[in-house]
Amino acid sequence: MPSASGTQHHPQPDETTDPDPVLAAEREHLAQAREYLRLMREDVLSLRALGGDRVSEEYLKADLYRRAEALSDLPDTPLFFGRLDYATGEYAGDRFHVGRRHVHDPAGLPVVVDWRAPVSRAFYRASPAEPMGLALRRRFGFAAGQLTAHEDEMLTGPGASPAEAGVSRILIEEIERPRSGPMRDIVATIQPDQDDIVRAAADQTLCVQGAPGTGKTAVGLHRVAYLLYAYPGKMTRGGVLVIGPNRAFLSYIRNVLPALGELNVSQTTLADLLAQVPVRATESAAAARVKGDTRMAEVLRRALWAGLRTPAEPVLLARGSRRWRVPATEVDGLVAELRDRGVRYAAGRDMLGHRIAHVILTRMEAAGETCDDRTHESVRRTKQVQATVAQVWTQAEASRLVFRLLATKRCNRSAWTRLRYLTRPTRIRITIATANSFNLRSQATVTRWRVNATGTRPM
Repeated sequence: MPSASGTQHHPQPDETTDPDPVLAAEREHLAQAREYLRLMREDVLSLRALGGDRVSEEYLKADLYRRAEALSDLPDTPLFFGRLDYATGEYAGDRFHVGRRHVHDPAGLPVVVDWRAPVSRAFYRASPAEPMGLALRRRFGFAAGQLTAHEDEMLTGPGASPAEAGVSRILIEEIERPRSGPMRDIVATIQPDQDDIVRAAADQTLCVQGAPGTGKTAVGLHRVAYLLYAYPGKMTRGGVLVIGPNRAFLSYIRNVLPALGELNVSQTTLADLLAQVPVRATESAAAARVKGDTRMAEVLRRALWAGLRTPAEPVLLARGSRRWRVPATEVDGLVAELRDRGVRYAAGRDMLGHRIAHVILTRMEAAGETCDDRTHESVRRTKQVQATVAQVWTQAEASRLVFRLLATKRCNRSAWTRLRYLTRPTRIRITIATANSFNLRSQATVTRWRVNATGTRPM
């Protein structure tokens, strides 16, 4: 019968009545999904780690182990919590069960689609006013991993719910369910405004604010899970670190990401993170304010790029009976081109070697020689090219860069020029390290700075 929300609510049938055929069919689909998930895990466990050497094999073993663990079935957690029936658009006529992870049958056809997949977004955002191509959205009620009820919301067609229909009863019951023990995921109850935060692009830095108990932590953890799904290469290379205020908090949230199939995430407290760097000096409040100002990022960026040097001599490369020459002015032009493109410092250093190799290969081909990718890589790896890259585009280390910024007057002036600090005129002291140490010390050399509304500069 229609619920107060305008949806069709189907509770668990009584044992004395005939079972709901829709509920029975969905339970059968759930059983099949669990069986297919088991087969997927067994398939991963049956694979052998075959690498070119022992180290490669160990890496492959670790990857296979993590993949198998991510495919472990959690009996108390349902594999899916919703269903989408599309009527129009790209997926017209298709039906998808939305769950915490992707499950497919032996033929590769999806049995459950991941909640983070683009096709699943309509589950969180579709409405009678904007159905997003859906004919029906079905929500499921579960208890201890068992399907107990379902609720249908018709979004298009003759039986469509009115635009002013209320919220799903199953959704309300799930949101209001008493919370006890470790935090659970909210993947079945994410709201449209939360979905915007979770699915925001990776190049955005987000700050989620709200009163206690409004779901800030849960939304943040689901965003981590989404980024690991949508940008696996970028996130895996850099790694993901979840920082909590204390270990009790980390214990409270520890099950959320594993329940979403994400195991390769490190967690630590702020105290444990800071304990890795011993503090040996204390700055004044004014000095700390300057060092902690967000505009220090621009100062550090200028200091970093100020390390680029003009090549002292051309690149001379002998191959066979020929010698190839790249003038210093041409190398300097390649450096300027990369810098103007706005590439990252470390990436630009690697790209410079490729640019120099490309210039040499262009001249080799003009002279009638045959070149391919192996020739390019061989030229790039020569000691002449690598020496030029090392001299022109120096390798940067964070601690040494900060030391050079604070200790070297020449670097000071070039990095701080035209940087405006909107503070009252004052004089502060910034402690820096001695020349043979990069740890802050109370007896270290002192540089004096003037901070005022027109700029900050060493005195």
